[in-house]
Amino acid sequence: MTGTVVLDPLLPLWLLYVAAGLSFAGTTLAIWRRLPGWWLRGLAAIALLVAIANPSLQQEDRQPLSDIVIAVVDESASQRIGTRADQTAAALETLRAEVAARENTELRVIRLGDGEGDEGTRLLSALTEALTEEPQGRIAGVVILSDGRVHDIEQAPGVPAPVHLLLSGQAGDWDRRLIVKNAPAFAVLGEQITLTLRIEDQGAAPGAALAPLTIAIDGGLPMEFEIPTGQDVELPLTLPHGGMNVLQFNTPVVAGELTDRNNAAVVQINGVRDRLRVLLVSGEPHPGERTWRNLLKSDASVDLVHFTILRPPEKQDGVPVNELSLIAFPTRELFLEKIDEFDLIIFDRYRRRGILPSSYLENIRNYVETGGAVLISSGPEYGGAESIYRSPLGAVLPGAPTARLFEEGFTPDLTDLGQRHPVTEGLEDFGPAPGANGLPGWGRWFRLIDVFPAPEADVVMQGPDGRPLLLLNRVGEGRVALLTSDHSWLWDRGFEGGGPQLELLRRLAHWMMKEPELEEEALWAEPAGQTMRIIRRTLGDRAGDVTVTHPDGTETLVPLDQVSPGRFETLWEAPEVGLYRLREGDREAVIALGPAAPREFEETIADATLLTPMVEATNGGVLRMEDGAPDLRSVRPGRPAAGRGWIGITPRGAYQTAEVRITPLVPAWLFLCLAGLLIVGAWLREGGRGRS
Repeated sequence: MTGTVVLDPLLPLWLLYVAAGLSFAGTTLAIWRRLPGWWLRGLAAIALLVAIANPSLQQEDRQPLSDIVIAVVDESASQRIGTRADQTAAALETLRAEVAARENTELRVIRLGDGEGDEGTRLLSALTEALTEEPQGRIAGVVILSDGRVHDIEQAPGVPAPVHLLLSGQAGDWDRRLIVKNAPAFAVLGEQITLTLRIEDQGAAPGAALAPLTIAIDGGLPMEFEIPTGQDVELPLTLPHGGMNVLQFNTPVVAGELTDRNNAAVVQINGVRDRLRVLLVSGEPHPGERTWRNLLKSDASVDLVHFTILRPPEKQDGVPVNELSLIAFPTRELFLEKIDEFDLIIFDRYRRRGILPSSYLENIRNYVETGGAVLISSGPEYGGAESIYRSPLGAVLPGAPTARLFEEGFTPDLTDLGQRHPVTEGLEDFGPAPGANGLPGWGRWFRLIDVFPAPEADVVMQGPDGRPLLLLNRVGEGRVALLTSDHSWLWDRGFEGGGPQLELLRRLAHWMMKEPELEEEALWAEPAGQTMRIIRRTLGDRAGDVTVTHPDGTETLVPLDQVSPGRFETLWEAPEVGLYRLREGDREAVIALGPAAPREFEETIADATLLTPMVEATNGGVLRMEDGAPDLRSVRPGRPAAGRGWIGITPRGAYQTAEVRITPLVPAWLFLCLAGLLIVGAWLREGGRGRS
């Protein structure tokens, strides 16, 4: 209970001031005129003014409020390295005990975990939020338990009390990290790019001059190197294939270093082709020939070389050679000297007429076996004696002709295997009309050459009575496709609504170019924040569970659900950012959610440098947890608040007013009576003097 005298005027203050002015003027006039009762007049004026001012006694019932000490506990990923978590827990328990032993003091604990994505430790943002929730007049001190690695130093708040940092870690800690600089998002196949690598030692490192480095592409066998530490090393690289290339860099853990979380890095580079070089050889003019040419020429990324054999050697029409406007067919240059420069060779209704000798066709077979791609678009000639199958190239073709030719209307259809194969899966969705009788809504074709498929070939499309229409095969390192009809151009012309010719041939070309997204057996993941969509494509009827290996080495089995024939997917929420490895059967994949070494692990040595300015501005201190938990003392505002083995807080003496009572000191009527008596006294004194 406290009491103070306050004024509770009966009139507005401005009227009180006016009355005081008039009273002063009247008293001054009385003194000037030397009236004997001037002092009685003055006392009467004062009594009236006091009555109007109404002096009162204000009494307050105050309840003292506790002082608040805020403890910000850093529980981010870097604080889980080594013994830091145990150090922090022990320091927090000691702080709890110190605060509990003090009267009228309480502890607020703010725990800070990992932020979303890769934003790092947002410690000062958490402190700012905590300060806004507490009255500033009760904050007696702030204690930060952290390794000092914060990533929002620009959010440092103003604190009305001492700030202290209890630093985790050991003074002799050291760590090694791998850094990949200037990695491009994409690169042109066949062109060399340069990556810059650096292996950097931090803290009390042993000072090794060289460090081992392994590089693996798409989870393959790693290549081993040794590079100098503390220096930028340039790595020339040519991507091995189109699509996403996942490059893993790793340096092994050395005894004594803090963590291996920053010893690896993953770079994902999309390999793109500058131009797809296609050689189109047309055996004879036919309605679909220009369709092939227009299709390939319409793609700006295709560099097309097209030759049509219009005058075979056996054609004798008597026209002198020097009068022909045809250029000589550069067979030797194309099929011997520069064949490896082509990404795809297409034979469109080609028949053997002596233009390409057997040695050239054998060279094309070797081209396929060493990684090339050949597409055969066949017509009636494929089943005859001049068929290209009856050449050295026939050894790699996926279908042997039976010499039977079917010329009747039929709707191309997908086989059961074609429903699952990436070249043809989902092609029904590109139909111009809904299908009927179980067939896609495509236009009909009217010719099919009967073939007997090779045992290892995949039949993905079929014609009448289930006869093979599109066959795919892998030969050595290369790929071969056989289309047993020359009527695909009917789709391009829109006959009976047409069909997905462009989509089919696009996929077919990309499959032959070994684009990863069109592999029959594939496992990959698509990231979206910390969620990954795991996708398994297979020609089989089922897919097993995927084993996901976390950045810390733990494993999780993730089941997949079939979403379409041959395609199995699931969404999986990853617990943290980092490098994840996926495995299902003999298929493996690597995916990085955020960087392989998150921001938390870029700098792992405990360091107070960033927080020291804020600590010093409040007269606080920085103490290492390894030196033992400090004592807690009270200090006056503005005094040093830390020393050897102790930290200080400033008691604030805050209180809450529960009740306020205002009681007049003297009743107003008493002052009025007193003023009346003084006025009468002044009149009598001045009147008596006048009679004498």
